[in-house]
Amino acid sequence: MGRYRPPRQRGSTYITPEGEKTLRDELYQLWKVERPQVTAVVHEAAKNGDRSENGDYIYGKRRLREIDSRVRFLTKRLDEMVVVDRIPDNRNKIYFGAWVTVEDEDGDAKTYRIVGPDEFDLSKNKLSMDSPLAKALLGKSVGDDIVFKTPEGEKEYYISKVNY
Repeated sequence: MGRYRPPRQRGSTYITPEGEKTLRDELYQLWKVERPQVTAVVHEAAKNGDRSENGDYIYGKRRLREIDSRVRFLTKRLDEMVVVDRIPDNRNKIYFGAWVTVEDEDGDAKTYRIVGPDEFDLSKNKLSMDSPLAKALLGKSVGDDIVFKTPEGEKEYYISKVNY
């Protein structure tokens, strides 16, 4: 049995201006700040001779590979991203970048922002546009009911508010 893994499905290429800034800041931090520091540590560790038992050298080289891999990913990803920085004409419909308030059957309200897959963070109520809930919300209007599938079964929400 091989270690073949089928390629992952590509995420959407849309991103908010804030998300793009976060990715560019991460790229700068890795390439201009962290990588030179790790390179200096590896250089000093290499001077010490035997590299087979030199922890600074081994872990430094591993960290350099991680940094280089992430830098390659971020560079390619940022090149293909489409920054969505304009507000749609119809503000009652749900589009990318909208803050949406939904209510369940019990009247519990939750507010989410629909963002790109590279910037979603449920702890900050940022929902990826590729998620089942966001797919059900996109294109709907205030007052609509939506039904979407979750691992626990189907859920139903009522759209009570949309902001941009």
